[in-house]
Amino acid sequence: MFRRAVILAGGKGSRLRPYTVVLPKPLMPIGEFPVVEVLIRQLAHHGFQHITLAVNHQAEIIRAFFGDGEKWGLQIDYSLETQPLSTIGPLKLIPDLPEHFLLLNGDILTDLNFSGFFTRHCRETADFTIAAHRRVHTIDYGVLHVDGESRLCGFEEKPTTSFLVSMGVYAVSRQAIDHVPEGRAYGFDHLMLDLLRAGRHVRVETHEGLWLDIGRPDDYALAIETFEQHRHKLMP
Repeated sequence: MFRRAVILAGGKGSRLRPYTVVLPKPLMPIGEFPVVEVLIRQLAHHGFQHITLAVNHQAEIIRAFFGDGEKWGLQIDYSLETQPLSTIGPLKLIPDLPEHFLLLNGDILTDLNFSGFFTRHCRETADFTIAAHRRVHTIDYGVLHVDGESRLCGFEEKPTTSFLVSMGVYAVSRQAIDHVPEGRAYGFDHLMLDLLRAGRHVRVETHEGLWLDIGRPDDYALAIETFEQHRHKLMP
């Protein structure tokens, strides 16, 4: 099966300043590799032959580094935004998307099996599949439960809540793109609400392995440490 992926690499990386003043976020080094190169090497390993980098901010630097993809044994091309289009809007600029393709944020670190994830999406004939990761959040306070008469009726010391979050990895069927407007910012949140309203088939697949969103300086420091600890999983 022909495998195509789109990597969203157009963000300014504002939350990662001052690192991203000089380098675009997709080229931030994790170990000796830019974060997007780690993704590209993983995708090549999992049989993806064609990758489109959706670029905007400092696009010429990203294009100069990755070129046509020959170094990694696949085809790389570029889709340039002339205005910010958020996470899903850039797909409307790519005219040759196949029936099914992978969509990834360019600032994640994960050991997700992209091949298996994509194959299951195609087999289930879903419109959209979200890779999800379970996060546990601890509230750092004693939580008071109070009734209508301001009397204490319950107490929890530093309770935890568990929830699923999007990993920024999606398998997409082309019919989902019919909901995306042209020429304006349109995000993941907009598409999910529109697909739910339309009653379309959106799958959620939980990944129990490694996943980090490299959004803030603390996340970036953790990503560098995690990469060194799990290089054998992250660099096929």
